[in-house]
Amino acid sequence: MKKDKKVINQNLEKSQEELLTQEKEQEEQISFLEKNRKGLKDLIAPAGIDASNPNYLQIASGRTRYARSMIVSTIPRMCTFPEFLRGMYTFGDLNVSVFINPVSENTSQTELNRTINELESERIVAWDRGDINRERILAQKRAEAEELRDQIAAGFNKLFDSSIICTLFAYSLEELEKYTELLSAEMSKNLIGIKPAWAIQDEAYRSNMPFVDNKIKKVHTFDRRSMSTVFPFFTSEIGHEKGIPLGFNRQTGLPILFDNFSPTLTNYNMVIFGKSGAGKGVTIKTLTARSSVLMGIESLALDAEGEYGVVAEALGGVNVIISPNSKTIINLFDIEPEIVKDEITGRERVVLNVENKVEDVTQSLLTMARGSTRSKEVNELTKQIISESVAEEYESIGVNGNVESLYRTASALVRDKLEKEKKDMPTIGSWYARILRKAEENKNPDYRFHYSYLIKVMRQYVRAYNGQMAYFDGQSTFELLDGMPFINLDISQLEERFARPLAQQVLLSWIWEKYVKKNSEDKSKAAKKRVLIDEAWMLLPYPEAVDFLNTMARRARKRNVSLAVMSQRFQDFYEKKEVEAVLTSSDTKLFLAQDKSEIQYIKKVFKLSDGEAYFLTTCQRGEGLLKVGEDTAIIAIQPTKKEFEFIETNMNKLATLQSEN
Repeated sequence: MKKDKKVINQNLEKSQEELLTQEKEQEEQISFLEKNRKGLKDLIAPAGIDASNPNYLQIASGRTRYARSMIVSTIPRMCTFPEFLRGMYTFGDLNVSVFINPVSENTSQTELNRTINELESERIVAWDRGDINRERILAQKRAEAEELRDQIAAGFNKLFDSSIICTLFAYSLEELEKYTELLSAEMSKNLIGIKPAWAIQDEAYRSNMPFVDNKIKKVHTFDRRSMSTVFPFFTSEIGHEKGIPLGFNRQTGLPILFDNFSPTLTNYNMVIFGKSGAGKGVTIKTLTARSSVLMGIESLALDAEGEYGVVAEALGGVNVIISPNSKTIINLFDIEPEIVKDEITGRERVVLNVENKVEDVTQSLLTMARGSTRSKEVNELTKQIISESVAEEYESIGVNGNVESLYRTASALVRDKLEKEKKDMPTIGSWYARILRKAEENKNPDYRFHYSYLIKVMRQYVRAYNGQMAYFDGQSTFELLDGMPFINLDISQLEERFARPLAQQVLLSWIWEKYVKKNSEDKSKAAKKRVLIDEAWMLLPYPEAVDFLNTMARRARKRNVSLAVMSQRFQDFYEKKEVEAVLTSSDTKLFLAQDKSEIQYIKKVFKLSDGEAYFLTTCQRGEGLLKVGEDTAIIAIQPTKKEFEFIETNMNKLATLQSEN
């Protein structure tokens, strides 16, 4: 029995030794693994930091960067939300840390009582010396200190000690100096003084790291209200209570609801600028598709690149192709009656404005006459000849200010109903024939050259002479349909240098007659319509086209129509002062990714901060800056996978999507 007990003890001792050995081996293994494990600091730390210069740091990490840490040294007497540190938060490549430490009530009361006594003593001295101004200032400060003390005692306020440190980065010393001056100037606008952390750049830099370790104890005292102004919640919640989900606010993560026809907007127009590949096409297609499905908004696109036909098909609309080989004809002489609201009585009446139509047609014919070379031979005499001949064309078929003059005297049976039949309108061909007759009859030597010029250059627009650009000569073969969710006018097959801009101008005039003017001025009766003008920069070299675009931008709201203008190059709009009305008449502006060569113009016109401008040169596709009225937000537009099937313009990505399906 004793022998068995001894054996058992030996086995237990052996087992304990084995366990100790295993534990020791495990500890060695853990120690080995722990020693080789890389932490977050190891992964993100630069190769090295040179702190030998007292005024900046040199950071070696791939490309050498320079950093300068600065401290807010002076602050204004009053702080304004949300403008206090806005210039710093949005400056650009800048990190900001704000350390906040609450001051206990006992300490606050003691310090404030001491301050009140000091101020009262100084006030009495100033009074004895007869310094009335200083005495008044000290009395005011004493009253403010007493009010603050009483608020803290009642629990309505509190004091805080705060340190504000920022670190500015640049890739060269010249840039660092330049940005330092710019930041100082920007902050001085709000009476904030900043100073470099001289000889303590290393401590200031580490204080501005996310370690919550303030090594610089230079503090300012804030109360609760002024302390709230340092928080970076300066972006208002942009958007509307109702509307379509346009995208997400990058700063808050919340969806942005956008209603193009919100009564809070001064007008319904919008402009979209972005470089090639920034996502303009995807953005406007997303907006159009969601507006149609969720809000019943009808859209018409003037498609310069042939991108919107698939959207028309997806939404159950129509796609009209205008090209030298198509049989579709758009007659620029088409005129429609319009419903206007009497400003005095408030009643609606139907009118026919022939005068305005004569001017619109004249403008289009002037652009045709100038041609792609924008000939200087066209002047006021040429315009007078064109205008008189256009007016005579309408007179020849009896069309005047009377709405009934548009129709034949006999009625036609349409769908078992008697309906008035419209007269055939004049055409470019009939107008050209009139020019030929008038040239023969002309006895005035001043007009001889202009008739000769028009006869030569306008021949190419006439079908009877097999003109190569005769697709606008003849009676219209296409009628715009009411209630159609999406109508696409595809002009992408026309020559880009002149034929396409000319088609944009002619079609804009035609759209105004057939699409916009049909809408009642009474918003309760009018449909919500949107007109999309893609690649609007093509119109800018032609003054008559720009003039009509401006006019349309100003008059669209009255007809409950939103004009959406899209373009790659903002610089063209900036340099063309005549097109300024398009920008000023657009309450909604969306800036997607921009070329660095363009950003200076956008920044100047729309008064963007340095941070906003920098974001636009670095943001990803589908991201941008949305300005609605005075509000601004950073937006990310994220279409669904199903939407991408008909809005994606990148052929490689589209092929990938199709292969996945």
